[in-house]
Amino acid sequence: MTDTAPASEVEAEEGRLRRHLGVGGLSAIGFSNIVGSGWLFAALYAAQIAGPAALVAWLVAGVLVTLVALVMVELGATRPEGGGTVRWPLYASGRLTGTVVGFSVLLSVGATSAELTAIVQYAGYYLPWLYADDALTGAGVVFAIVLSVVLTALNWFGVKLFGRVNTAVTVVKVAVPLLTVVLLLASGFDSARLTDHGGFAPYGWGAVLSALAGGGIVYSLNGFQAPVDFSGEARNPQRTVPLAVLGSIGLALLLYLGLQLAFLGAVPADALGSGWQGVNFESPFGQLAVALNLGFLAAVLYGDAVVSPGGSAFVGVAVDARHTYALAKNRLLPRALMAVHPSSGIPRRALLLNLAVIVVYLLPFSGWQSIVSVMGTLYLLLYLAAAVAAEVFRRREPERLSGWVPGLRIITPVSFVLATLFVYWSGFSDLRLALPLTLIGVPLFVVLWRRDREGSLVDELRRGAWLVVHLLVLTLLSGLGSFDGAGVLPAPWDTVIVAVWAVIVFPVAVRSGVREPVLAS
Repeated sequence: MTDTAPASEVEAEEGRLRRHLGVGGLSAIGFSNIVGSGWLFAALYAAQIAGPAALVAWLVAGVLVTLVALVMVELGATRPEGGGTVRWPLYASGRLTGTVVGFSVLLSVGATSAELTAIVQYAGYYLPWLYADDALTGAGVVFAIVLSVVLTALNWFGVKLFGRVNTAVTVVKVAVPLLTVVLLLASGFDSARLTDHGGFAPYGWGAVLSALAGGGIVYSLNGFQAPVDFSGEARNPQRTVPLAVLGSIGLALLLYLGLQLAFLGAVPADALGSGWQGVNFESPFGQLAVALNLGFLAAVLYGDAVVSPGGSAFVGVAVDARHTYALAKNRLLPRALMAVHPSSGIPRRALLLNLAVIVVYLLPFSGWQSIVSVMGTLYLLLYLAAAVAAEVFRRREPERLSGWVPGLRIITPVSFVLATLFVYWSGFSDLRLALPLTLIGVPLFVVLWRRDREGSLVDELRRGAWLVVHLLVLTLLSGLGSFDGAGVLPAPWDTVIVAVWAVIVFPVAVRSGVREPVLAS
């Protein structure tokens, strides 16, 4: 069966994309998508859980995230396409999986509105009339909407302009944290902090694993898939996409390690009276800068608290447009949204739809923000589906392997297990909202199948059933587990059980795709 718009139509629109992005531009996209305002707090949270051993946790997270990213590297190198992360689940696992994953991606546009809200919140430090009582004021909502229009306009005129603007923003996003590391190491670093308050691992080495999720370390390194969604606009994607994905992870990891080391060495001794768990700052690096008489740095940090989420939102607007464009190719959205503007090479209709969605997300409906805040979790489903897709493609067409990822047959199941854990570690407070919302994609699939009447409904349900069952079981385990759940499954056994479940599901998911291949453009 054919699960997408006609091949000639898709190829015609794909051919209008401009291949202007090189390694530098793609790497800047990846780095900017990874490093938002969270860098201001990640070092504090990690230190509270693991103490100085948080440095080891960052290294472990770098390895885990890289293993997941290698799947994206392989797919981006061998199957470059605009919004590819949305297309591959459809190619590999059929329309049910493609619809569920695609619907989750459509919902995750809310993550961009959350970044815009963060910008206004930080700007409220200087302009208090924008943010009050833990919410945007009326003026704050208007300001956020205007900002979303500006970011859309900067994406409007071509990927080359987008790349240049984002590279400039990325320079700032690198410079400010790097300046913070250098000044804190030079002005206040005391190596005794690494050993004198309970030792290097005051809470045991198990705390290192706890910090991966509870300290936000793994999530601080997420977002590396962004260069892959621009693979249709990359020069020589077989080379540039892998270098950009791995390079952006490496740069972000080095930056986070530097920040963690600087934070650990600069915390005043009197703040450690109750150990690292008792360290608490509202603005960690800003308050350390003030304590060390670095008033200039404190001012710069508050300014960067606006710039960093602004850069992430800028990339988010662009990535969302590629996703919407790809969803139109998948026929989850009207085909008119697949149109690429001939002279600019930008899917402008997709940009406009996403702008409208962002504006709706920004409106202060009752209880709305509690839902929007979990939308970023939905991006993690792309990693699950990509691991399955890579293994399905490896078995179907081994001759197309790029050579970038030796041992792919081992890496794909490991990536699937890790991606499942990333979802689980998000915590039940997020997953109890995010996963049921995602499963709305199932009745949506049925509606779309009734519209098109292509192929057997039973075959499609059988092909994609693994994802539905996987998400239902994950929701149940999350509710019983130790990450905001009831605690019936205590740590670390809940993580072990989730990993074992993922090991069981993966071969089932792969067999479903290999046994019943999808005919797609």
